[in-house]
Amino acid sequence: MAIMGRYDDIINLEHPVSKRHSRMSAHDRAAQFSPFAALTGYNEIISETGRMTDARPELDEEQQRCLNEVFARIMESLQSKPLVKGVCFVADTIKEGGYTEVFSARVRNIDFAESALILSDGRSILFQDICELEICD
Repeated sequence: MAIMGRYDDIINLEHPVSKRHSRMSAHDRAAQFSPFAALTGYNEIISETGRMTDARPELDEEQQRCLNEVFARIMESLQSKPLVKGVCFVADTIKEGGYTEVFSARVRNIDFAESALILSDGRSILFQDICELEICD
């Protein structure tokens, strides 16, 4: 006497084939179970939060006095477009803080209305963002 299994009545039947729908490819079938990004932009937010920025450097009285002397010398020799080298603070556009950047260029002009140094390469650096400055020639 044979022991009956749970699915003995259907185990040998043919696989049903729909008359209305074509058979789904293995690729499309697998796509149904692939992961999806439920929180779009979440990874970008996490990486932005982890990105480090530096605080704006605070100049002491001596550093400020030295910068003022260099500015005075630049104004005296503005006609000769002096070559300057310095360090400026660049504010981050997304979050608080920023980074310092070394620059070197000739001074084209001084914009007193905007309190900015206009360089020959087209950059405009606000006086308040300049941390160090020296005339090279």
